[in-house]
Amino acid sequence: MPAPAASRAPREGAAAVLRFGRLAAMGTVAALILVAGVWASWGTAQHVMFPKGREQGAMTVTRCAEDVCTGPFTPTSEGARARDRVAIERTVAVEQGTTYAVAVKPGSGEVVRTGASGLLYAWVPFAGALLLASVVVAGGLGLSRLGWVLGGFGLALVTAAFVVL
Repeated sequence: MPAPAASRAPREGAAAVLRFGRLAAMGTVAALILVAGVWASWGTAQHVMFPKGREQGAMTVTRCAEDVCTGPFTPTSEGARARDRVAIERTVAVEQGTTYAVAVKPGSGEVVRTGASGLLYAWVPFAGALLLASVVVAGGLGLSRLGWVLGGFGLALVTAAFVVL
């Protein structure tokens, strides 16, 4: 004998509330991951994407320590001044004796790579966030197609940065 309709309604209502709570929680987690990825990338990307008014030039790496490489800065833009020493973050793509196109972070002696390689490298943290969010979207939200799209974009961005650097 089936349960009366009155006893089914609370169970269906509770299931709907739990389903909504899961979607809200996973949607919030995915959004936070993506925002954190943009936040982590923006510190470098803004100097590469909006070079107007920034000192641009070339840096020849003369010395590398554990996490920083240094060298002289030769300006190529108007208003930029030559510097004996600027610093760039040491990565696998920075080699001693090589010259890189860079932009100086305002108010500091730090530089970031410009051009396609600098732009792609700046957005690598966002690419990682896309890959992580794809798992949350596909698994937690049940939106497998959107998860594949996010993961595909993240993988493409990481691959492009690896190839260009």
